[in-house]
Order: sequence, then structure tokens, then C-alpha cells
Amino acid sequence: MGSVKISFTRQQLKDPGFSTQREVIRTNRAGAYLSTTISGMNTRKYHGLLIVPVEQFGGEKHVLLSSVDETVVYGDTEFPLATRKYVNDYVDPQGYRYLESVEYEKVPAYTYRAGGVKLFYERLLVENEQQMLIRYTLEDAPGPVKLRLKPFVAFRNIHSLSKANPWAQTGFEETEQGIRLRLYEHYPWLYLQLSKHAAFTPAPDWYYNVEYDREKERGYACLEDLFSPGSFEIVLRKGESVVFSGGVSEAEVSGLKKRFYHELRKRSDKTDLPDFLKNAATQFIWHKGSQEDIMAGFPWYDSITRQTFISLPGLRLTQTDRQLGMAVLDTCLPHLKGGLFPRSIGCCDPVYDGADTALWFIWAIQQFRKQGCRIKDLGIRFGEAVKEILEAYRQGTSIVNMLENGLLFAADQGKAYTWMDSYAWGNPAVPRYGMPVELNALWYNAIRFALEMAGRAGDSDFIARWNRMPEMIEESFINAYWDDEKGYLADVYNGFYTDWSVRPNMVIAAAMDYTPLSTEQQHAILEKAEKHLLTPRGLRTLSPDDPAYSPIVNGLPDERENAMHKGAVHPWLVMFYADVVLKVRRKSGIAGLRRFLDGFSEELTQHCLGTLSEVYDGEPPYHARGALSQAWNVASLLASLNMLSQAEK
Repeated sequence: MGSVKISFTRQQLKDPGFSTQREVIRTNRAGAYLSTTISGMNTRKYHGLLIVPVEQFGGEKHVLLSSVDETVVYGDTEFPLATRKYVNDYVDPQGYRYLESVEYEKVPAYTYRAGGVKLFYERLLVENEQQMLIRYTLEDAPGPVKLRLKPFVAFRNIHSLSKANPWAQTGFEETEQGIRLRLYEHYPWLYLQLSKHAAFTPAPDWYYNVEYDREKERGYACLEDLFSPGSFEIVLRKGESVVFSGGVSEAEVSGLKKRFYHELRKRSDKTDLPDFLKNAATQFIWHKGSQEDIMAGFPWYDSITRQTFISLPGLRLTQTDRQLGMAVLDTCLPHLKGGLFPRSIGCCDPVYDGADTALWFIWAIQQFRKQGCRIKDLGIRFGEAVKEILEAYRQGTSIVNMLENGLLFAADQGKAYTWMDSYAWGNPAVPRYGMPVELNALWYNAIRFALEMAGRAGDSDFIARWNRMPEMIEESFINAYWDDEKGYLADVYNGFYTDWSVRPNMVIAAAMDYTPLSTEQQHAILEKAEKHLLTPRGLRTLSPDDPAYSPIVNGLPDERENAMHKGAVHPWLVMFYADVVLKVRRKSGIAGLRRFLDGFSEELTQHCLGTLSEVYDGEPPYHARGALSQAWNVASLLASLNMLSQAEK
């Protein structure tokens, strides 16, 4: 596997179009994150240097510290290093002109050069704490220089925008080597401190009409007013470092340098695709007090139960303590109700609208077994929940019912109950009324796996009740979805109409450990998928030959949602494609699969550094869309690389 180096030169960085298209995101594994572009210019309302969950507002994420403007002063000359855009395309300051290089090894690191001064800049979040640290190192200078730091704050929900107003509390209080402030009641104090004494000059002011390009493109409000309380000024000499801290509690300033060094040492060097993916994977692990959960994506998602179950086996591969997966499932289990899991376990008003989510729960347990867990132990821990789910589906839940032929029927007009759950103009973008193919493939697989667990546990009652079910489902499945002449699986069947759209759900069905399909049928499905769906970023959600094909995810919100499952590419489907390749082609498929998976290395430098975005356009250049970093995409690629490595051995 080739090495991956994420680095950018001055020639590239002086183009603002290049540097603002590439973003970074870091998390503290406790709900907080920082995110911006490599130029330092915020282009989204979701960008900021310290974004934290605020308990007083239901744990929703809020932008406290939006940015810090750095200015290097040497003699009578000032060099502003920050970059900010205002309305009417006015950019001031234009610090990207001084950005010499960006390197990403342990953390993204920036080098600025201006007027003989060379400043090195590193930034990170403290693990499990709501604190951001920036280390500035003066690497070269003709003499002592002044470093001026001007913080900009917002104190608002990530989905809204700040506006100048007379109610904001624009004062500040002094703390040890810094200040603290909060614009509004019920927010935590924001402490801004330095490791070295700095002079703070009050200059409270609002900066009006900061413009966020990505929000403008997405059809949302895009103008914000930010507040700055003033600026710090500190003198640095060649070789000297200073650490700036922004956090919700007062820092021990004498230990800031040591703390930055300690946090940096926790980060590993990243030299190849698995290194970067493992690093990205750890960003999604969410410590919630004594519980563990998975953040579905950054910057705007919280926990999404279906995506948690699909992500978990791949994310678990990155952990030395494999109990993480068990802990996440334990966190989710109390929310199982009537055989169903809610869309999100963190919602105070849970919505039970996932017909397949509970079956993905069983699938995740099955993957743990393949990763070395004893099936007997899994049965002891999760067996009762598995039986509860299967019995509920058999008897009928609020949204899914088993028909006489053994297949599951999940349908309500105007509702989307599977992973293809986007809504456009008030209706499901992809109506799948009836019996979706992957739902019934998961159902068949879950029953077979539960029977295997019951056999190991000696549960004769369960075996007697369920033993004949797989044979009936197998026959019904083939009759409902397979056509010898077409050579692939239908996407949805409802008894009156069969949807023969070429979609990746047939690949999920073919990849199940227990599948009703023969090897010949799996092979035919694989060839169909490669011809119509495969791209360098994964599988399209619809064949380009389909009249409904809409591969570009842009425009207004309804237009984007309409394209999400009509041709857009979802990388999380890669692990099912890889599984089928290795199943049916065995050794002959290894080399091609290796080339395909290694091709994702390029993406690590294109959009959000070191990770995979939520969705990609279905046509070249396969532009990244949606959330900057998505858990099930990263997890899927990790799982695929693991499968491939095992096959190569």
C-alpha cells in the first residue's frame, strides 16, 4: 500500500479558490469540534475554533470562538495572517497570501512567512475537554516581533447566525494571563488565556456582514455579525513558542505548553490510507458521561441509530479495546421499543421510523462474531434483544409487518422507512412502498444468525419456532426479486408492482453472510453493479441509464435531497461491494479491489483533509457534498481494507 502525504505548497495556497475548498475538522471525542478551511477563512456557519455542546440548551452544539486573527508586527510593518470574507466578495484581511505551507502529520500545521518572519502554527482540541489550544512558534525573524491575537466570538447555535444586538453582554473580566467573557446568560464562560503574559487592549466592536460562501451556495442565510472584545499582544523571539487557550473553564496557564505537548504526543503520525482513516474514525467516538455513542458525522449530525450500527464494526477495528462496540450497543439497547430503535437515541421526542434499523443491530453483532467474539458470549449479552426484535417483526410493528410468504412489508404513503430516507418537496425522494430488497435480505440473514446463536445456546424453543422460516423466505425472496433474463434483483416489490431500478441495495443483499442467492446470482449482481453503479468514490444510488438519474447534489435544499438517492455516490456501500468481490472472485478479485480501494487516498487531500465526506456527485470530478466527515463512510473503507488484507494473507 502506497504512502499518503497531505501537504500543500505556497503556489497552491495563494489561490483562495484552492485553499477555501479544503477544510479541516478535529473533535475532542466528547461532542466538541473545531473546523475551518486551510486558508483560515470560515466559509460555513458550522466553522469555528471552539464549538461545544451546551447542556443548558439540550446539549446542542454552539459556536463560542469563531476565529482568532493573528498579526505579526515587525518594526513599523504589520502582516495580517488571518483571512475573512465580507458581503460583496470583500476579503479583509488576506492572510492566505503569507501562507507558505500546510502539512498534516500528527495535526494540521501551518507555516506563514512575511517580511523575513517565519511563524509556525499548530492547533488541536484537548481530548474529552472543551478546550482548544494553538501553539505559535517563531521559527525565524531578524529580531523580536510582536504577535497580536484578536479573538472573534459568536455564542450561537451552529444552525443559526449571530447578529449585533443591544442585549449582548460585551464586557469582559480579567483572568490569569487572559480574559473571560460570555455574550448571553445560560452560556458557559469562554476563557481566553496565554502561556506567557500578554498585554490585552480592550477594543469592543462588532464586525458586520461576514459572509459564508458554502451557506450561500446551499440556499441558506449566509451573513453574520461577529464580536471582538479587543486584542492580546505578546513579544516573541526567534525559537520561542507561546500557547493560546480557548476553553469553558479557566486553564492553568503555567502548564499550557506542557499540556499542548502531551496532547500532541497522543496523536500518531499518519503515512498511509489506513493511518488517516483510523485517525478519522476516532473522531466519531462520543463519550457521554459513562456511556459511549457514535457521532454520525461532522459538523451538524449527532447520533443516528442506523448509521451507528452500520459504522460500528469498522470503527471497532481501530480500537485496542474491542469492548467499545459492546458499550455502544449497550448504550442503544434501552431505547429498543416494540422491536424498533428510534432514529436517534439522543432525541427527547424519539421517532421510530426505521424499518431496517433493528436488523442492522443484529448485523452488527454478527460482524463482531467475525472479528473474534465468541457467538456464545454474544448470545448471552444480546440474545434476548435479538429474539425480541424478530418476534416483534413477525407479529407486526408500528411500521413493518411480515406477510404470509415470510417477507417484510414496510409502507405508509408519504413515508421513507429505509436508509434511502431523503424527502424533497414534502415527499420521499425515492418512494419504496412495499418490500425493499435489502430489508428482506437483512431479515433472512438475521433469522439465520439468530438460529445459529440459539443452536450454540441450546435454545430448542426458539429453534422449533423459527427453524422452517428461512426456507420459506428464501423461496419468496427469489420469486419476488429475481429475474433470470434481467440478471439482477429488483429494488422493491409490493405484490402489484416491481421496481427494477438498478440500485446498490441488491449489492447489500448479495453481501449478507446468509443470503438466499446462489454464487451465480451474486456474480451477475456484481457485474451489473460494476457496469452501472461503480465510481472511484463508491456506488451510485441509481444507474445513469435511468430516466430519474440526478447525480449532482447541489442547488436548493429540496434539489439536493432529491439527488441524494437518485445517482449520488455513498461510500459506505463500498464494504458490501468489496465483500461480494471477494466472495465470488476470490483470489482473482484481490488485485483489482486493491487498486480500487487505494484510489481513495486521493480523496484525503481534496475536500476535508484525512477523511471522507457524506456524499459525492455521481459524475466526474465526483465533488464531495453534505457533511464534511461521515462515520459510516470512514468505517466502511476501514472494513473493506481489513477484508482485503485478510484475503491477501
